Amino acid sequence: MRMRELVMVAAITLVPVATAIAGPVAEPSAYRSENYRADVPDTLKGARVVDTPEVVGLWTEHAAVFIDVLPYNPRPPELPAGTVWKEKVRENIPGSVWLANVGYGVLNEEMEAFFRTNLERLTGGSHEKVLLFYCQERCWMSWNAARRAVEWGYRQVLWYPHGSDGWIAAGQPTEKATPLQPEILRR
Repeated sequence: MRMRELVMVAAITLVPVATAIAGPVAEPSAYRSENYRADVPDTLKGARVVDTPEVVGLWTEHAAVFIDVLPYNPRPPELPAGTVWKEKVRENIPGSVWLANVGYGVLNEEMEAFFRTNLERLTGGSHEKVLLFYCQERCWMSWNAARRAVEWGYRQVLWYPHGSDGWIAAGQPTEKATPLQPEILRR
């Protein structure tokens, strides 16, 4: 083999080893504010991490409020007439409420109010209601949103780190979702 081919083989071989050496992701002390699609920790202080079989059971029993926090970008209002805009389709867990954009590391005042108001509405004001947060696999948005709910005093917070990807991989049904949005996103 030529030197270039040897280097390529070595690089391909060592990537899995380097990933294994890196080990688990530590739970950060603050919200994640960048690179939202990356490996996530196995824990979330104050919340319980759930796997797909448990989520299927909760869904079947209607035992939790399912909250999808995947970001959503609506059609920009300044697009010229006739511009083609293809809306992204979101397939999520049936019966979920899609609270778009509440999983960012920093929320402006309006977005925080939107999130708080909808949690109050979804729980009937009870901090004991079971809330299950998800997004996609390897998505920090759901980790951030679940952490906020814990910090705001919700005591039955579940985090599903495999998100809709894990749900779909398990052969579970999905439905086309429409996001709830604060007024700022509808302008």
